Amino acid sequence: MPAVRTTSKKAGKPAAAGLRKKRSAPEQVKQIGRYIVSDPGICHGALTFRGTRILVQDVLEQVAEGLAWEHIVEDWRGSIPQDAIAEAVRLARQALLEHAEEFSPPGSLGRKAS
Repeated sequence: MPAVRTTSKKAGKPAAAGLRKKRSAPEQVKQIGRYIVSDPGICHGALTFRGTRILVQDVLEQVAEGLAWEHIVEDWRGSIPQDAIAEAVRLARQALLEHAEEFSPPGSLGRKAS
């Protein structure tokens, strides 16, 4: 995707951000949930929280490490609310349940421990 040079309003100098990428076409952005999106123009299409470049996988890793959700929100300076973290956990659970057979040895699912 080509980059577009932006300039500040003052004296036509290049903007502090330098180069800005064009936004992806709306049909390319996949809305996964209320807070989670996949946009080819942001982080190469990896799952991020809407309006940020915060990777869902990074937040899920923090959850897996046992960090309190309040601490995670603080780490990201309030850019993602606890509802967004809850959505990521729900979607991860759903994906695991739908693909559990791919992660388990054959015949191990559905058996109760003795």
